[in-house]
Amino acid sequence: MPLANGNASPKISVVVPVYKVQGYLRACLDSILSQSFQDFEIVAVDDHSPDSCGRILDEYAALDDRVVPVHFEENRGIGKARDAGALKARGEYILFLDSDDTLADGALQAIAERLEVTDNPDILLLNHVRTYWNNRVQASAAGEMLTEAGTDVFTALERPEYLNMFAVVWNRAYRREFYVDDHNFTFTDGIYEDALMVYKTMLTAERIAATDHVCVEYRQRRQGNSMRTPGRKHFGIFEQYARLFQFLDERPHLEPVRALLFERTASHFLFTLAREDRIVPKDRAEFFKLSAANYKRFKPKGFVVPEGTQGTRFQLLERGSYTTYAAVMAAGNTRRQVIQRATKVKTKLGKTAYNRLYRLHLRRPVDENLAVYAAYWNRGVACNPAAVYHKAKELAPNVHGVWIVKKDAVDSVPEGIDYVVANSPRYWEVMARAKYLVNNVNFPNNFVKRPEQVHLQTHHGTPLKQMGIDQQKFPAAAKNMSFVKMLERADKWDLSLTSNQHSTEIWERVYPCAFEAVEYGYPRNDVYFRTTADDVLRIRRELGIEDGKTAILYCPTVRDYQKGYVPRIDLERFCRELGPDYVVLVRTHYFYGADPRLEALQERGLIKDVSKYPVVEDLCLAADALITDYSSIMFDYACLDRPIVTYADDWEVYRKARGVYFDVLSGEPGETPGATATSEDELISVFRSGAWNSDQAAERRAAFRERFVQFDDGNAAERVVRRLFLGEEPSPAVLPLDERTPAPAPAAIAMARIPRQPTGERGLIGA
Repeated sequence: MPLANGNASPKISVVVPVYKVQGYLRACLDSILSQSFQDFEIVAVDDHSPDSCGRILDEYAALDDRVVPVHFEENRGIGKARDAGALKARGEYILFLDSDDTLADGALQAIAERLEVTDNPDILLLNHVRTYWNNRVQASAAGEMLTEAGTDVFTALERPEYLNMFAVVWNRAYRREFYVDDHNFTFTDGIYEDALMVYKTMLTAERIAATDHVCVEYRQRRQGNSMRTPGRKHFGIFEQYARLFQFLDERPHLEPVRALLFERTASHFLFTLAREDRIVPKDRAEFFKLSAANYKRFKPKGFVVPEGTQGTRFQLLERGSYTTYAAVMAAGNTRRQVIQRATKVKTKLGKTAYNRLYRLHLRRPVDENLAVYAAYWNRGVACNPAAVYHKAKELAPNVHGVWIVKKDAVDSVPEGIDYVVANSPRYWEVMARAKYLVNNVNFPNNFVKRPEQVHLQTHHGTPLKQMGIDQQKFPAAAKNMSFVKMLERADKWDLSLTSNQHSTEIWERVYPCAFEAVEYGYPRNDVYFRTTADDVLRIRRELGIEDGKTAILYCPTVRDYQKGYVPRIDLERFCRELGPDYVVLVRTHYFYGADPRLEALQERGLIKDVSKYPVVEDLCLAADALITDYSSIMFDYACLDRPIVTYADDWEVYRKARGVYFDVLSGEPGETPGATATSEDELISVFRSGAWNSDQAAERRAAFRERFVQFDDGNAAERVVRRLFLGEEPSPAVLPLDERTPAPAPAAIAMARIPRQPTGERGLIGA
């Protein structure tokens, strides 16, 4: 198999321009690298992406020689990135693939086979599908036409109907000698560059073939695609098509296809005008005027307008009156469409916006010095929002913080903290008027996010189990969930806080919204780097942990496929097997209520049930080791650099029912945080043999910490407050991992406090 190094020349070079797609890039690269046909290289061009795309490319290149990264020192645009990739490519064929799209299974094999059958044409046309965030898949309109082509080889003049294919460069493969050596095709600046390139290459090629095999999965991003961002850049379409007609003018033999290409041009103008995500209302009249001018400029003699609605639009465009055009288009709306739009507006406002009190407060100005905090569906003062709140009191004392709590959580609010009960009159006031909104879950659907407000989503864990729209594939996780409403809630985020690059990538992809990722670390984890030995001992005393005992914190997560808490360990046997030198702290998931079995074991002195203990960080600080399964607590506990044991007796069931992003039992660096067990006997053996605290466990933990304890260094809350409340650059900078000092482990504290024995020489002096 030829490799992408030395003088090797692969059959296919896949050119991938890369910019701000860190949530999708791995899927793109994996879809290429996992192809059954292996004679390829990937030329991936980092267009000076401001996120972690460049690092991801280098990571893949270090693992596979076929990945050839190119890094621009400044942003030059997708066209220049493709040009650089084409020049770098060494394959017989060039396939352009956008970095948020993927290759379908068997794509490269199908391409290679069709190239061989058709004797290496200049261009091979490819089939594709559109994929949507809700897992809908839509076939391309060209599928039947591609099937009809069979193994024929033709030119665009012989088969002009193939000029009607979706005009993008990624649904065709180019012979490199034709594309680079013979004609030196290059992209023009700006968007809509695909259309010009497609038509120029199609009209130049002497041999064109096709395959109906679905090769590309064209991702319809809900947000974030540059083509779906409105603005003046879309006016660049006129310059691109002016270049096309100049190209035609210079080649009289192409006159037979001028009318077809003119119709395609006018249709593209009207399509762009109609899209609210491209042309904003205030620019529509001007865009229409330029469209009309270009229509008249390039209209071929004897052009016959198409029949039906499209022909009517063409005639209105030629008349040049935007007022008339807009009136006709508005009149064409059906009653059903009007009702749908009205319903959408009402939904966007939120049903509670019709509540008289809330509407009143929404008319009042936003209070620039008011912040609202909530955590775990209003369960109390906790997690990342709590750490941000306390740091804001220190660094931004002018900002008054108010917590939202449920009625039954009022007693848990610490003295001195201002709070409101959810859905109370004051609740509606602070929700309407607060400048800042901080939560580790979503606010309810009826919350109206005002443009002046800033919403920080802190999250409350690192994703091992699949989240967001990825849950659609797993019935146990998706039951009773509206993903449309979930994304509408996430649309209200302005900032999304992460503690590692893994989370950044996952959140961006599974919540396809317009927020900005802020990689500052989790504020709740600051305590793990700021707690002293005396604090650790104090917490242990408060929990009743005797000196010299090894404390094990057991934190299983919730099972979506089970109802209620189901013990996965015979805790009585486990404690008996470990012996009196160990004490087990058991903390069930907060979704569960009190469990009588745990209460009974605690009454007998076998365990300590800490399920209702208010501060989980204290429990972690007190523990010598953690046992968990798939809970995100493992990522937080890794900050402490103490032993973590993964107990996953239902791994296969959980993986299939809930979905996971990596194999926590694999033993691979960065995936497994320490020793593992899949049965109760194995778990007991892990502790009795000392494997829980072995050198191998420490090596695994080190790799795990390198991947996931990335931005947690004790200063996360300060970075958040400086950015959110003070409008400053986040500081201090994240400390390198080897320069951070976690809170000392209980065993280390005990060793440090053992009085030193006198040396032998001093003993003689005292004799």
